Amino acid sequence: MNETQVLVINADRPDIDHPLAMGPEPEMFKITQHNYKSGEWPFPVRLVKPGTKVSSDVAYLASMKIDSKQGEREDIKAIRQAHKHGKHTLRELADSTAMELNRVKDLVHKYSLPLTNDYWRAEKYNNPDEVIAYQTLARLCKRIDAPEFSIRQASMSNGIVNGYYISRVPKV
Repeated sequence: MNETQVLVINADRPDIDHPLAMGPEPEMFKITQHNYKSGEWPFPVRLVKPGTKVSSDVAYLASMKIDSKQGEREDIKAIRQAHKHGKHTLRELADSTAMELNRVKDLVHKYSLPLTNDYWRAEKYNNPDEVIAYQTLARLCKRIDAPEFSIRQASMSNGIVNGYYISRVPKV
C-alpha cells in the first residue's frame, strides 16, 4: 500500500524547507500527538504534503475575515428573507433579523429594498448625515415641527420644510 508522505511543521512559523519530521501520514500523526502532549513540541504543528504552499495562521485567519460589502450583502439577504416570511414594517424586520433599527432603515433606503408599506424620510439640508425616517406622516410632523400639508406638498416636489429635504420612500 502506498502511504502519503507528509511533513510536520511548526504552525506558528511555517517553514516547509525545515520540517520537524517527515514520513508516512499515519505514523507522523501519532508522533505529532505524542510529542505535543509530552511537551517536546510546546507549539502547535501542522501536517502538510511536500510542495504545499503554507502561510502563517495569522495570514490564514485574515483571509477569512468578511469585508464590509460582504457583511452588507448578508444583512440585505436577511432583510429580504424576513420580508418574505411576512415581516413588513421596519421594526418587524429589525426584530426578526436581530439588527439595529437604524441599520435596517439605512439599508432599506440605500438599496431601495421592496417593502409593502412606505415611509417618510427627512434629510437635514446642511447635514446629509442627519436623516429622520418614520412610518407615519404624523410622527414626522411632530419631529420636525411642521404642518402635514406642507410636508405632503414638499414630498411631491423634493422641497424643503424647516431645513429638511422631504421625501417619501414609496411602496414597491
